[in-house]
Amino acid sequence: MSENTELTRSLLGVLGYSRRAITLVWQTSRGLTLGLASLTVVAGVLPAGIALIGARLVDAVVAAARVHAEGGSADFSMVLTWVLLEGLLVALLAGAQRGLNLCQSLLRALLGQQTNALILEKALTLDLVQFEDSEFYDKLTRARREASSRPLSLVMRTFGLAQNAIALLSFGGLLVQFSPLTVLVLVAAGVPAFLVEAKFSGDAFRLFRWRSPETRMQMYLETVLAREDHAKEVKLFNLGPLLMQRYRDIFTRLYREDRKLALRRDGWGFALGLLGTVTLYGAYVWITWSAVQGKISLGQMTMYLLLFRQGQSAVSASLSAIGGMYEDNLYLSTLYEYLDTPSGGNDMASGATAGPLPGDGIRFEHVCFRYPGAEEDTLSAIDLHLRPGQSLALVGENGSGKTTLIKLLTRLYRPREGRILLDGLDLNEWDTTTLRRRIGVIFQDFARYQLKVGENIGAGDVSAFDELARWEEAAERGMAAPFIESLPEAYATQLGKWFAQGRELSGGQWQKIALARAFMRKDADILVLDEPTAAMDAAAEATIFEHFRQMTHDRIAILISHRFSTVRMADQILVIDHGRIIERGDHQALMAQDGQYARLFSLQAAGYR
Repeated sequence: MSENTELTRSLLGVLGYSRRAITLVWQTSRGLTLGLASLTVVAGVLPAGIALIGARLVDAVVAAARVHAEGGSADFSMVLTWVLLEGLLVALLAGAQRGLNLCQSLLRALLGQQTNALILEKALTLDLVQFEDSEFYDKLTRARREASSRPLSLVMRTFGLAQNAIALLSFGGLLVQFSPLTVLVLVAAGVPAFLVEAKFSGDAFRLFRWRSPETRMQMYLETVLAREDHAKEVKLFNLGPLLMQRYRDIFTRLYREDRKLALRRDGWGFALGLLGTVTLYGAYVWITWSAVQGKISLGQMTMYLLLFRQGQSAVSASLSAIGGMYEDNLYLSTLYEYLDTPSGGNDMASGATAGPLPGDGIRFEHVCFRYPGAEEDTLSAIDLHLRPGQSLALVGENGSGKTTLIKLLTRLYRPREGRILLDGLDLNEWDTTTLRRRIGVIFQDFARYQLKVGENIGAGDVSAFDELARWEEAAERGMAAPFIESLPEAYATQLGKWFAQGRELSGGQWQKIALARAFMRKDADILVLDEPTAAMDAAAEATIFEHFRQMTHDRIAILISHRFSTVRMADQILVIDHGRIIERGDHQALMAQDGQYARLFSLQAAGYR
């Protein structure tokens, strides 16, 4: 199959996104879209009218000059009429172009917001495991970098194509009076340049997709070099020069490819553009020779020359618009490839709000889980049962699967095998909102929002996000109230350094904010602490966990910690190793087994002694 045939098929296939882009623009603003369409028609018709009136004007001037040369009284009124009429059409054309620019400017702002909102709304429907996939991040990066501006570009090119098509029809209607061959020559001269432009548009897009990981690395390096949470280590370890050099090296590689493509694209474009120039001046010779022979008037010669020049520009613009639409569709494919990503189904909009066995608590039944692309299970054959009022501690080395177990419980992940029950009902059958309101979690990598103190706490329950009384109650239960009240504006104090008058907290203070955030969920009967007190000393952690136990005496409490002085308080302790439960029981029973728990407890206790 020839390269041109392949290009044509690719062109026709990828243009399928045009309809979705136009629908998106229509949904963004119907008024502005209709305005664009109307002004496009006006701007397409007026140039031919101006050329026709220009011919009448030249012929009127020639006739008046002939009468004046013969000694008669020339009637200048007809010349003046044509001048005024042409001036009116020129003014209308200028107004139409201004209107098009205004509609385009307003649509650009609205459509950019609409597209970014679609990208972010889609992100809310995806599973956590998708965000942990590098290929998905490449897809998201491509969508965010280019796709927000491409829908409007595609629509503007579509309207531009329509405008030029209208103009060409009107030009052709006048040019065919001179010779039908001129219309054929006009169109044929622009085709080679168009084919080359379309080919290089495809090459540019393939380059764009190929280098997505390197572009994402550049963005990451920018974040590391310019964010306050990385600044300490960058300076302390003198990482700045090394990371800057890596940043420059990536740019050099990308620039080298861009330069190579630009040279080929512009070189071929210039060479084939000369063909159009030769065609234009060949037509000039033909038209002027016809005028010299008296076949057409001077005004007609002027009109045909103007029509051929404008017609060639319209053909070139039309073919360029089609090539641009092809390129825009290629980039839009990244947006819709992302938007069409199947959601995992973890966020059910509806489902059960209660289980058949109230008070049965949590059951893991032979649960296995494996991350995408992994060769081994992260969790394997997990069985456990927890009733309200019981506390559980999870113990194991980093990477043993403790946090993964919690993410399965909160339905951020789904088991590969087995099932998880709450009150006798599979988690997959629960309404997401109801399920997650019953669980309060603080992960070890909890978020530190650049918001006010109260809003950082209120994030734990969006239904009470702005309620001061709830903030204060949660802060009291999370042992954060004393230091919050000492802050300049208490709960209204801005946290973080991104905004004016922002205050930074210590690690321990942030962890108390996170603990208060968990207590915002009044309805939560399952509370989970995933090493949230790692920045505190052992005594402070023990105090907080004892307080935590008292506050959750009728609830299920789950703790992950490496401090055995805290872990020993739990009713049940699970020792996890390489994703499997290897020991279970309370502190006394596990010490009596003299297994891994006893060995680790003794080592840590010896360290304290």
